[in-house]
Amino acid sequence: MIDDNDSAPETPARMAAFYGRRKGKPLRKGQTEVVETLLPGLSIDLAVPAPADLKALFAADIDDVWMESGFGGGEHLLNLAESHPRIGFIGAEPFVNGMAKLLAILGQRPDLAARIRLHAADAVPLLDWLPEASLGRFYLLYPDPWPKTRHWKRRFVGADNIARLARVLRPGAEFRFASDWSPYVDWTLQRVPPDVRFRWLAETSMDWKEPWAGWPGTRYEAKAVREGRVPAYLRFGRV
Repeated sequence: MIDDNDSAPETPARMAAFYGRRKGKPLRKGQTEVVETLLPGLSIDLAVPAPADLKALFAADIDDVWMESGFGGGEHLLNLAESHPRIGFIGAEPFVNGMAKLLAILGQRPDLAARIRLHAADAVPLLDWLPEASLGRFYLLYPDPWPKTRHWKRRFVGADNIARLARVLRPGAEFRFASDWSPYVDWTLQRVPPDVRFRWLAETSMDWKEPWAGWPGTRYEAKAVREGRVPAYLRFGRV
C-alpha cells in the first residue's frame, strides 16, 4: 500500500515511524463507539511487563501466538483467526479507521475476540516488549514501500527490525512478507536472507510467485493486480 503523504510535516517522530497517516475519513458514530468501548479491553498494555508465556494474554485456550503488523482493515487477520482456531493473534495497526473496521466485526464475534489482542500504534515498541522466542509466525503484508529515496529509511524491513524479528521468533517460526512493489521485494531479499538467523524458504519460483496455502487475498492485492503490479509472497524461516 503506498501512502507517501508529503503534506504531513517531517517531525522526528514521523521520520522514525514506518507508517504513513494515522487517520482517514472521520469515524462514524458506531465506529467511534467500538473504538472507545472494545479497544481498551483488547489492547496490550506495554507499561506492564510481558508474561513469560504469551498465551496468558488470551481468554481462550490456544497452542501458539502469531502476529500481523499493519493489518489494514483486518481482513487477513480475521481469516487467520477463522481458519486457525487454536492460535492466538496479535495485531498492530496505527491507522484508526482500519482498527475501527476490525473492532466492528469483533464486537459481533466474541469467539474471535477471545483470541485477538491489539496494539493501536507502530509495531516496533510492541516487538521490543514481547518475550524472546515468543512468536510462531509474523506477517508483514503490503507495507508502505516508501518509494522515494529520501524515505527509504522508513521502510519496515531494515537491520534493526530484522534483529527484532530474530529475537521474538522462535527457531522454526516464519516471517511472511507480501508486496506488489518490486523494488521493496528486492530490498527485502537483499536484507533478510543474508542474515544467518533467517533462511528463505523458496525452492522454486512458484514459491514466491504464488501465495502460500490458505491465502485469502487482500484489498491491497486486488488493487495491485487491477493496476498491473505483480505481487510476491516471501517466506523466511527462523533458523
